[in-house]
Amino acid sequence: MSDHPEALNHMLAAWNERDQSQIRGHLERALAPDVRFVDPSTDLTGIDAFEANVNKVQSQVPGAEYLRMSPVDSQNGFHRYHWAIRHGGKTVLEGFDVTHTDNDGRVTLVVGFFGPLERDA
Repeated sequence: MSDHPEALNHMLAAWNERDQSQIRGHLERALAPDVRFVDPSTDLTGIDAFEANVNKVQSQVPGAEYLRMSPVDSQNGFHRYHWAIRHGGKTVLEGFDVTHTDNDGRVTLVVGFFGPLERDA
């Protein structure tokens, strides 16, 4: 088991929360107010924008499950891990995130990548 900030668990819980009124609570426990979230489909700043993105993604694949697929590797406030979105027993999307947390343990930055990283032969 890896040692990582509880904020990462709350952030993941927000993606899996089915009760729209509860998402914000998870995010407020997880994120710094000026959090930046960047992936191939979006670049946003702030908890309001992050919450809107969670709602949008959940509406695109209703009932999907968001999973951390690896331990969290942490050093100097940075954390990396693999994740997957599954629906109906099938993987819809996989990738990895690199996050940064501040001295209070809140996420200040999420940089997400989609798909596996190909290796040179």
